[in-house]
Amino acid sequence: MTDWKTAYRSLYYAGAPEPEDPVLVKGKTALLVIDVQNAYLERPNPAELAPAEKAAYDAWTPFHDRMHNTVIPNNAKLIKAFRERGHEVLFARIACQTHDGRDRSLSQKKPGWNNLLLPKDEHASQIIAALAPQGDEIVVTKTTDSALTGTNLRLILTNLGITTVICAGIFTDQCISSTVRSLADESFDVIVIEDGCAAGDHALHRKELEIINMIYGHVMSADELLGYLPG
Repeated sequence: MTDWKTAYRSLYYAGAPEPEDPVLVKGKTALLVIDVQNAYLERPNPAELAPAEKAAYDAWTPFHDRMHNTVIPNNAKLIKAFRERGHEVLFARIACQTHDGRDRSLSQKKPGWNNLLLPKDEHASQIIAALAPQGDEIVVTKTTDSALTGTNLRLILTNLGITTVICAGIFTDQCISSTVRSLADESFDVIVIEDGCAAGDHALHRKELEIINMIYGHVMSADELLGYLPG
């Protein structure tokens, strides 16, 4: 396994000293699982697709393989550990308050892949069953990429006494990146779980982690993070 202290280095930090071990404190550390929703994980029957639709289906197959084989299991492992060790688990999801989506931010109204219409009570907007919140775990609803700027999450984290946020979910180059940058700008310590995230294309995932690492937060694997998480 590559050590997190030397992995995902961009040109900016190629010769930088290795970071110190994080000090994760109970009551000040939270896991934030971002946008792992039904809309992104459910797929049509490929046998029923037209050729152009089948080509798009095939292009997204590596993402779905990574989600089911790596990202979802690692998120489940993190959630379980955080619950068992008495740390906060929070969730963010994309969902609009209105049926027609008139309350969405501009980025979710523009034509293209990111043109999302996910009314808050519909099945597509819900967090997947495998990672479903339990008890009074907090879920924030956003129509923005950043879970911080589009919700009252900053106030929630402050009220909870959280200073370090562990980020996982999708998509690395979009909502993960935007959330991490917002958290860093608000002076939260951030750790991104590299095998707990995915982008539509794995090259985008890796490149975004290089961009984030060492400036907006640190990047490590789920197992590396759990090695620092107190009981």
